[in-house]
Amino acid sequence: MDMTDFSMDFFSLKGKTAIVTGGNTGLGRAFSLALAKAGADLFIPSLTEDDGTTRQLIEQTGAKMEFMEVNLTEDGAAKRIVDRCLETMGALDIVVNSAGMNTVAEFNEFGRDKWDPLVQVNLTAAFEMSHEAAKVMIPKRQGKIINICSVFSYHGGQGSPAYTASKHGIAGLTKAYCDELAQYNIQVNGIAPGYYATDITENTRNDPAANQKVLDHTPASRWGEPADLMGATVFLASRAADYVNGHIMAVDGGYLVR
Repeated sequence: MDMTDFSMDFFSLKGKTAIVTGGNTGLGRAFSLALAKAGADLFIPSLTEDDGTTRQLIEQTGAKMEFMEVNLTEDGAAKRIVDRCLETMGALDIVVNSAGMNTVAEFNEFGRDKWDPLVQVNLTAAFEMSHEAAKVMIPKRQGKIINICSVFSYHGGQGSPAYTASKHGIAGLTKAYCDELAQYNIQVNGIAPGYYATDITENTRNDPAANQKVLDHTPASRWGEPADLMGATVFLASRAADYVNGHIMAVDGGYLVR
């Protein structure tokens, strides 16, 4: 590509179809809305029933949305999701592996009963979704897979070994699948959010000492808002990022520099 060929149209997702797992709540809603605002249509599989809020936000942009209530950890779920997306939307160009969970417990109380469900959702489901999506993208020699990593992809975390291990794992999967799929012009990247103001961080934010600890470690001196993730999502899903591959983009207010 010659430099004179570049235009802001490279950031447009018009005509694209995206799957965003867990894309109707929390940070997943921000990923979905970002893609819709850039022109993509959305297929959203989630365990949580759609309450209409996400659909309203997406359809206000002019994009189409289809929802599928599904447990990502069930055998064959990823194939059913991809098949339904192709059946109802006619295409699949982008996958955002956003669905995730966290469980916090004391060391002696954190056993397989807590480990297994978390790893299945945060890591195994992302692997299965990426694997099934790649089967559609390889013949087209085009596609984008975006994995939601974390600042915990880079360091430890007391009270949640499974979350930390799964986020290290999703970072590794991102790099491994880049190595596998780049030859087919498929870009596999990750986004590593820092500390964000969402429902699951409410207890931390309401604890003065814990809240201050986060702020002291974050050069931006504030919690992230879901909207802070939207630009990175559009960029990694767009033609503008065609030579960005195997990269994990921290969107953390500088948290990782300290």
